[in-house]
Amino acid sequence: MPFEMTNKRGEIIGFEVDILKAMSKAMGVKLELVSTGYDGIIPALMTDKFDMIGSGMTLTQERNLRLNFSEPFIVVGQTLLIRKDLEGTIKSYKDLNTENYRITSKLGTTGEMVAKKLISKATYHGYDNEQEAVLDVVNGKADAFIYDAPYNVVAVSKVGAGKLVFLDKPFTYEPLAFGLKKGDYDSLNFINNFLHQIHEDGTYDRIHDKWFKDTAWLKDMD
Repeated sequence: MPFEMTNKRGEIIGFEVDILKAMSKAMGVKLELVSTGYDGIIPALMTDKFDMIGSGMTLTQERNLRLNFSEPFIVVGQTLLIRKDLEGTIKSYKDLNTENYRITSKLGTTGEMVAKKLISKATYHGYDNEQEAVLDVVNGKADAFIYDAPYNVVAVSKVGAGKLVFLDKPFTYEPLAFGLKKGDYDSLNFINNFLHQIHEDGTYDRIHDKWFKDTAWLKDMD
């Protein structure tokens, strides 16, 4: 949330989905969304299960060796949801970096990568989806959940049940971009020019505000 998620009717909706819909319309093609497990998303692109990754993917140097990326369409950072009783004790990710703590995130994401790199002394256990991981903290089985700021700002109230504290200062720099197979420069050229256009004509701001400033969409979620 709010980049891509499934609503009560089983439809895939979200900020990035709306950008892709506008992109498809500008391109004159029909958008087909292929729901894919995040830890297998790059191999799925390589085996032509779809043509492009549009899944809140951070442009990392490691991924860039395997993929071409568009210019970033938004920049986010990792933040923490911690157990309420740890408020004041845990002031940043550095305080979690001991064997006394258990942290969680979604498998295959930069949340997992950052946890293992910057908080390596803590015990890590990942989940296939974000909500399961957050509930681990809510239920006291884990001490902290690490994830992108836009998701955590929603999850602290939607899933937190008053048992979580949101440490909202991002401690990583993460540009999110669209991923394509190496060599697909024509698509890359179109996407980059499209992103420049929607930033200048007001389309981007309209889509952004719908998902980040308005909370009406939350009523459509389970």
